[in-house]
Amino acid sequence: MHELSIAMGIVDAAVDESQRRGVHVSAVHLRLGALSGVVKDALMFSYEVACQDTALQGSQLIVEDVPVIVFCPQCQQERKLASVQLFSCPECGLPTMDVRHGKELEVFALEVSE
Repeated sequence: MHELSIAMGIVDAAVDESQRRGVHVSAVHLRLGALSGVVKDALMFSYEVACQDTALQGSQLIVEDVPVIVFCPQCQQERKLASVQLFSCPECGLPTMDVRHGKELEVFALEVSE
């Protein structure tokens, strides 16, 4: 389960930041793409485990799901895929592998209190 190692990395980075700034982290905000290779439920569980006995114990992991967005060369537009099994423009049907969003795995905010 690589989600545990990912969660441990998130917790370590957030703990370091909280110590550096002298604040308490109450929530970690994460963007998680549909193509990231990370199982959201497993990550949520792993985050709770990784937080035990750290300064982040009791904090929340708030996950923003990022859909797969591809660029269609025919339409010249970014389009949201209807399914990750079919990489084609939902408007014109042209196959495309030009993925613009959906691979994200990034912490983008920490909620803190002093």
